[in-house]
Amino acid sequence: MNVLSLFDGVSCARVALDRAGIEVNCYLSSEICKHAIKVSEKNYPDIIRVGSVVNLSVEGEIDLLIGGSPCTDLSIAKKDRKGLEGNQSSLFWEYVRIKKECNPKWFVLENVASMPKKDKDIITREMGVEPVMFNASLVSAQSRKRLFWTNIPFLLPDDRGILLKDILQGEVEERFYYNGKIGTSQANRVRDFSGKSVALSANGGGAGAKTGLYKTSDRIRKLTPIECERLQGLPDNYTEGVATTNRYKCLGNAFNVDVVSHILAGLRHAV
Repeated sequence: MNVLSLFDGVSCARVALDRAGIEVNCYLSSEICKHAIKVSEKNYPDIIRVGSVVNLSVEGEIDLLIGGSPCTDLSIAKKDRKGLEGNQSSLFWEYVRIKKECNPKWFVLENVASMPKKDKDIITREMGVEPVMFNASLVSAQSRKRLFWTNIPFLLPDDRGILLKDILQGEVEERFYYNGKIGTSQANRVRDFSGKSVALSANGGGAGAKTGLYKTSDRIRKLTPIECERLQGLPDNYTEGVATTNRYKCLGNAFNVDVVSHILAGLRHAV
């Protein structure tokens, strides 16, 4: 299968394809973040890098087009969000253009479930299929609601019942503990390990903005990069090799591998 992954990040789509047992002949990656590219190159040196989606022209047959266009201007977390007219989220139109040009047999587009209805309706019109809301909480310890537009047939899985306490590391470094002010905002509100984590974020903000803050028996801490990798369905230390801050950012931008793998597994029956 020839695959073009737009907004590829750390190539979670490639991990998902491998996990779903889908043979990849050629994997083209469109990504501009140098930290994400470094992580991807470490794990998949055979991937072909094609640069930015802007003005990207693809030659040859593409069997699968996959990507999660930027949610920055669509997310409810963004104040005064401009939706598909925003500087980042307007890159969705590059996905539309490339989809029309390469006419893939299969496609997957992902974005946040909290987007305004008018933007969801526009995307649905352009994709030609209704979205499916797939919460990563069904297959992981992370609550992460995302919409998927795809022509790959699949059904939502049963809840695997994975909780945050199931994916924790035994010992963590002192730097991950927090002694500052706590509050009621999502970034600074303290939760426990008995449920699901909040959705990982690539944005800055409060002390726990990227991972959330969680209480152990007597202390408060954020999640480690390895724990965040587990929440996204990635192998331990997949993002190792870049600074911790950049690991968090890359993971916050990433697909949940087990969600996408479940969707892609439908290709085994559809091909």
